Amino acid sequence: MNKSKRTSALLIASLVGLGLVLGRLVPELILRADRNVPIVGWGAALTLLLGAGILGAIAWSTFQSLHKENQRMTSDHGVTMLALAKASACVAALFAGGYGGYAVAYLDSFASPLGKERVIHGGSAAIAGLLMMIAALLLERSLRLPGDDDESEGKTVPGATPA
Repeated sequence: MNKSKRTSALLIASLVGLGLVLGRLVPELILRADRNVPIVGWGAALTLLLGAGILGAIAWSTFQSLHKENQRMTSDHGVTMLALAKASACVAALFAGGYGGYAVAYLDSFASPLGKERVIHGGSAAIAGLLMMIAALLLERSLRLPGDDDESEGKTVPGATPA
């Protein structure tokens, strides 16, 4: 059975960087097409914050169940949770970068009321995206079983049985 690897820091950093570039360029491309750039509302930040809260609660519950209470989890449930954690971390990193890039695009017009609103709303959504990414990575971390270290490749854990 292949072991699942953690979401790499390089992947997360690449997605945040890609989001920053896209978030910075999209407003200019919209303006060049003679369109109005949409305003990011509070809904984006609140939705990402809600996602972070849900993922954080799932991570806490999973950690308590597996590590503190020594309960078991079915392999199907574990794989589903791991897929949720990895996908959420990637999407949240991309969103955090995108909203951060959007906020950066309007830093030079911070003195105007609309520019200030765009920077604050975009920055808030970027921070909420980072919180969601952290919660997803914590969920991924909580699914690691004791003795599941990367260094123990090829070694068997005493008392472990194959799934």
